[in-house]
Amino acid sequence: MNKELPTTPGCQGPIVGIDLGTTHSLVGYYDSGFPILFSNEEGSRLTPSVVSYLEGSLPCVGKAAVRQQLLYPEETITSVKHLMGRRISDPECVGWDQLIGSRGEPVKIKLGQRIVTPEEVSSEILKELKKTAEARLGVLVQRAIITVPAYFNDAQRQATRRAGEIAGLIVERIISEPTAAALAYGLDKLQDHSKIAVYDFGGGTFDLSVLKLDHGLFQVLSTCGDTNLGGDTIDQALTDFLLTKLKLENSRDSKILMRLRQAGRRAKEELSFAQETTIHLPFIEGNRSIEITLTRVELEKIALPVIERTRALCLRSLADANLNVEDLDEVILVGGSTRIPAIRALVEELFKKPPNLTQHPDEAVALGAVLQGALLEGNLHAVTLLDVTPLSLGIETFGGLMNVIIPRNTTIPTKAGELFTNAVAGQEKMKITLLQGERERAQHNWKLGELELPFTPAPKGQARVGVQFSLDVNGLLQVLVRDVISGKEKMVEISHAVDVSDEAVEAMIAESLEHAFEDRDARLFVEAQLQAVEMLPAVEKALQELDGLISPETVDTVRTCATHVSQALERGALAPLKKALLELDEATQTVATLLIEKAMHG
Repeated sequence: MNKELPTTPGCQGPIVGIDLGTTHSLVGYYDSGFPILFSNEEGSRLTPSVVSYLEGSLPCVGKAAVRQQLLYPEETITSVKHLMGRRISDPECVGWDQLIGSRGEPVKIKLGQRIVTPEEVSSEILKELKKTAEARLGVLVQRAIITVPAYFNDAQRQATRRAGEIAGLIVERIISEPTAAALAYGLDKLQDHSKIAVYDFGGGTFDLSVLKLDHGLFQVLSTCGDTNLGGDTIDQALTDFLLTKLKLENSRDSKILMRLRQAGRRAKEELSFAQETTIHLPFIEGNRSIEITLTRVELEKIALPVIERTRALCLRSLADANLNVEDLDEVILVGGSTRIPAIRALVEELFKKPPNLTQHPDEAVALGAVLQGALLEGNLHAVTLLDVTPLSLGIETFGGLMNVIIPRNTTIPTKAGELFTNAVAGQEKMKITLLQGERERAQHNWKLGELELPFTPAPKGQARVGVQFSLDVNGLLQVLVRDVISGKEKMVEISHAVDVSDEAVEAMIAESLEHAFEDRDARLFVEAQLQAVEMLPAVEKALQELDGLISPETVDTVRTCATHVSQALERGALAPLKKALLELDEATQTVATLLIEKAMHG
């Protein structure tokens, strides 16, 4: 019979910090001036993020589930973090045999006779961590800080929050993993004005964040990453290597694949410290047993293509922060995979300095979550933590352009807005299309949602509609649209920022760089096009009003220039259109002067 734990009134109990990891998860609390990570029943601070659902039994979590995985792979799931906030059509869902559902539907997982959601699986891990914390603290734990990868979009953050709620937790804050890790290092390791890079290569995700510590203000300058790149990627490459070397590549036996993956992962971990290791696989296929030696050189050859993928992301994050590697004071490593010597060698070569190894790479994120909890409880006051938004947010404007309201890498929480007007006379409503992305044309960015606001019909350019974007500390978005004249307003809360793959998030930034010049030209052409569409009828109207007041030569010159503008519009080329508009503008100087004089003299 379980002992009933004491509670605290009004849910004012301890705030624990949780690193809900792809491979392992941790929980801790700030006690007596120190951040402490709790050991589970097996004496380890790392709880494997593995859940097994055996028929007729309660879900099993951690090392016990890892043991059951070898016998019951169809009833066991690992790396469920990859599926948080996903839909069946997402590329990351390809290759998961346990997923069910129709294209576009939220992911569901078939484990034996049970069908569960990723949030429900993650909640079992969180329940286990909650139980561990309660056993160590002796009180009911109801409040938590939970970390997520920096590139988790809004749908994935919301899914993480729901998992916490299912586990019986009030999620006080969702914070990014690199930010948490930097907080763990920053309190006692860094000096004011320090700039650091956080190289976070975890089980399932990679992030490179650049941060600055200045007079107690801890600010993320930029972040860039890939939420489908990590230790799991190396494990898969190693498994494929073993399948080929052992001539098992045609095997579809899930137990064989699972044993190879687990054996490969153990070998990878051992080769972080040894030059070679032996993989033993008794009775891997019927009576066939295998014993194979794997060297560090072989492992690094397998892993290097994966590791090299982090290089471009690091350079992009530095560029976003407007820094060179020489500007960095520290480079810190986070995630168990950073123990691999090849990763440490790449970091030192890329950043031109040895990485800071003073923190335990598996525990830094959890320690940061614990410290964030202490800050919320008022037990720490030394550091203020600010995060950033990874992609720009804005709306579609006339001509199909994206108007950015909150630029990428803006510190959050933040609030920003702009005033817009009607593009058509007599317009009775305005449709606001919400966008996220880095491209100039709306069609190349991601649509978050839309809303319509009715307003009093007015001449072109006379209506006034304010649009305000608000991002809270969890990176969740609220959009307020208000008719300034009538006071009518609508608000939408975005519960899913983008239902696209995180691979596409990184691709968005890469595409924005690749297409930077053509995107710029596309924006300039649309702006010139709008100018031309407004200018041509205005010029013709002016010529009619001034009939007889200007010379025929001037009229012919203006109309010839107007024809050139129309022809350039039809050609759809920027340079000829800009040149034609400039010539028309110069040709109508006399016309504009006469219009002003006529207006002044009635």
